[in-house]
Amino acid sequence: MSTSHFALRTVTTTDGARLAAYIREPAGASSATTVVLSHGWTLAHQSWDQVARLLPDEIRVVTYDQRGHGTSTFSGGADRPQRESVRRLGSDLAEVISSCVPDDSPLVLGGHSMGGMSVMAFAGAHPYYFADRVQRVLLASTAISNLNGVKVRGAKTATRILAHTPGRLGRAVTPKNQATLYGEHPDPALLEASRAVTSRTSLRAFGSFYGALMMHDETAAAATLAKVPVVVVVGTRDRLTSTRLGTVLAEAIPGAELRVVEGVGHMTPYEVPQLLATILRGGPESG
Repeated sequence: MSTSHFALRTVTTTDGARLAAYIREPAGASSATTVVLSHGWTLAHQSWDQVARLLPDEIRVVTYDQRGHGTSTFSGGADRPQRESVRRLGSDLAEVISSCVPDDSPLVLGGHSMGGMSVMAFAGAHPYYFADRVQRVLLASTAISNLNGVKVRGAKTATRILAHTPGRLGRAVTPKNQATLYGEHPDPALLEASRAVTSRTSLRAFGSFYGALMMHDETAAAATLAKVPVVVVVGTRDRLTSTRLGTVLAEAIPGAELRVVEGVGHMTPYEVPQLLATILRGGPESG
């Protein structure tokens, strides 16, 4: 996404976080459909660049840096996390929509990884949006709950320490460890693009949101999500949110469609942008 085509808007949330939102206005009427895209843990709005480029000019596109990520702050405008939660991320999404999207614009929501959880939390807390405004939802490489099963020895203690440690992930993010997030034969240019974004993520964001993800459970939001078309996308080589978790998510939402993509890893916005853009557009192959 070329930010020259996107206007930056700062959204100040009710708890004082300053969220960087990027808006591409539609070529037509202000009431045009708006696609709002939420990124994953340790990423930023740039992770949706390839997908955003594939969306037609007639659609308004809104991307944003989730709190503590990219150039967005934590609560109170601070660089130190508080008690972060996926529920708070859902509230942030509601405030981004309220600030950046005209009231008469239909909505399409897309979330990758932690961003998908933000969308679920938004649905759970704001069901009225799904009565007539939200047209469809894309949930890519994400889970509705049970992330406690994805455990790494010592991670809980380490991330608690990192949540209070200044600095960036920086050189700890290498092409080699970034490649484990991708599927078969990752494109080196894509690896470098995601590595660059992730390396700029603060240690505090990395540490504080780990615990939030482990506590995530939006099973109760499934009934609201079932009111609109939902497509769940998961890669067969996803080591973080596995095909099992993707299947559980799709089965939890009545009527949801599951797309299992062979050979693809966790980084679906980088690996299969055309598929995600088609789903967001609601095209003939979108499900």
